[in-house]
Amino acid sequence: MSIPPPPGPHPPQDPYQSPQPQSPYPQDPFAPPPPGPHPQGPHPQGPYGQGPHGPQGPAGPMGPGPMGPGPMGPGPYPQAPYGAVPYPVWGQGYSPYGRPSPVNGVAIASLVLGLLCFLPGVGLLLGIIALVQISKKGERGKAMAIAGTVLSSLGLAVWILALSTSGASDFWDGFKEGASGNSSFSLVKGDCFDVPGETFEEDVYDVDEVACSGEHDAEVFASVPLSGSDFPGDDHVTDVAEDKCYTLRDVYAMDPWALTDEVDIYYLTPTADSWSWGDREITCVFANVDEKGTLTGSLRADATTLDADQFAFLEAMAAVDEVLFEEPEERAEKDLASNRTWAGETGDVTGDQADQLGTHLWETEARKKPMAALLKDMRDAGKEWAAAEKATDADGFYEHYDKAYEYVDGATTVTARKALGLATTVPTYDEDSDSGSGGTGGGDSDSGLDV
Repeated sequence: MSIPPPPGPHPPQDPYQSPQPQSPYPQDPFAPPPPGPHPQGPHPQGPYGQGPHGPQGPAGPMGPGPMGPGPMGPGPYPQAPYGAVPYPVWGQGYSPYGRPSPVNGVAIASLVLGLLCFLPGVGLLLGIIALVQISKKGERGKAMAIAGTVLSSLGLAVWILALSTSGASDFWDGFKEGASGNSSFSLVKGDCFDVPGETFEEDVYDVDEVACSGEHDAEVFASVPLSGSDFPGDDHVTDVAEDKCYTLRDVYAMDPWALTDEVDIYYLTPTADSWSWGDREITCVFANVDEKGTLTGSLRADATTLDADQFAFLEAMAAVDEVLFEEPEERAEKDLASNRTWAGETGDVTGDQADQLGTHLWETEARKKPMAALLKDMRDAGKEWAAAEKATDADGFYEHYDKAYEYVDGATTVTARKALGLATTVPTYDEDSDSGSGGTGGGDSDSGLDV
């Protein structure tokens, strides 16, 4: 028994119409039929209509269903009128298959700022924003956002630490100083240099190294290292400089006669600021007593610049000068005992050095005769010092004292120096100076320079 079709006109069926090509995808039972005549397929319909791919539900597109209040009947699956699309198709709310999600641009920016350590606070903020956007939009770039956040956090921590300890400012100043190829910290013994400006200023921040053969502002003759982690203070650094520089001067410039009245001793010392970025050295230098004056030629006179005869002579004279400068401050009238002891020591040293020079083999005949005359005077001076040691009163002491001093830096000394090719101008000695041998030396001047 067949169910009659619903009332109304029906288009004639084409018995010769070929079946429509079938789609490889399952047919949507709720999709509306295409417009136009609906050919009857070759398969007979069942009670509810049967399509070419199996039976349709009770409310299929071709099933009659009982008529009800709805447009096509109130079956269990209400039908929509032709042309209405109850479900979205491609392009209406669904992404095409295979299209990748975009990379979050904020994550890229966070990673770049984190790698460059530039504006770490901004990089950290962008990383957090990127993570929030990625979780909401399903975008890619989570790994970049995390990396940018971590790197920016580390950079921010370093900046906070540096600023809290003033390390950033000190580091930058130290970097600029170290970047200078002619920094005062690169100076070593034997270097000559000029300082910027017209005068040898109190504070020296940079120098220009020049050849010692020409005019120059100063010459380095020693370096004194300082120890400790904390800056010891300006007074302590100055005390060390005054003690060490004057002692080391005689090692570098063994000929005190070459240090004229125009030469003074200065020292470049660390400051509290330079100490914090590694400045741990006092630099001892020769310079002109006149701030606008210069030096010409090197003052170095040691084993590296002297021949064997010159070195032996200056070494012997240095030993005699050392004991001479140990003369007691109290005169013989007040402290005869101390002066007698000193006179005996001076006589012993003078005689010993004469014997040492007497055994030296002089390189040329032109040097032997002047040296022989000098050695005779040194032995005579030794005898006078020995007599002063035995004096019973101040008058007897100074009688031999004056005769002994006539041989010190006397005519035979000048002649011997000329034969050896050394300086021949007798220096003037400042009685109030405690700088040791070598004349003026600038011992009482304020010659400390900050660097």
